[in-house]
Amino acid sequence: MKKILIAALFLPVFLSAQSFENEIETFRNQYIAEHLQESHSPIKYQEVALLDFYEANQQYQVQAKVNLINDTKGFTMLTHTGKKKQYYKYARLNFTINNQKQTLYLYQSKRLIQKKEYRDYLFLPFTDATNYQSTFGGGRYIDFTLDDIQNNEITLDFNKSYNPYCAYAGGFNCPIPPKENRLDIAIRAGEKLYLGKAEPTH
Repeated sequence: MKKILIAALFLPVFLSAQSFENEIETFRNQYIAEHLQESHSPIKYQEVALLDFYEANQQYQVQAKVNLINDTKGFTMLTHTGKKKQYYKYARLNFTINNQKQTLYLYQSKRLIQKKEYRDYLFLPFTDATNYQSTFGGGRYIDFTLDDIQNNEITLDFNKSYNPYCAYAGGFNCPIPPKENRLDIAIRAGEKLYLGKAEPTH
């Protein structure tokens, strides 16, 4: 009876972990499907096997406090081709990961908010200590919408971080994460280095 009770205590934890892994698997399958559906994506059917990811790890899913920023002026974010893109700072995210307090910023594209389908789109580019080692040197991205913010909080899941097109080929106007979105810790979650031949990052 004691063994059954102990097993029952751990069952909800196991089910929760399994549910999380299923969520990440579903996200990645959708991510790959979008690559194949986009005509301008450098990833085609033959390259799918060369995409690489960390195993799903729930410690890299955290709750972040959202502090809205009234940015009416905006700023310029450089891209890997040298083209400049205009963004607004939308919010500052404060969170704790690996027992360390961290800060990242959410941005809104000045161009995309003019389009109805992207009006609620929020963009989080970041770099971390894994860059040029196990992840793309130019950083990774996470996407959000305004509805993801609930009660001044947002679920920040680094397992859903992905590479820009520049990780696979040159010639794309991929935004370079601002210095304020540089994390000194290693984020061993999300998409890893492309296993194919990618263009060097400048």
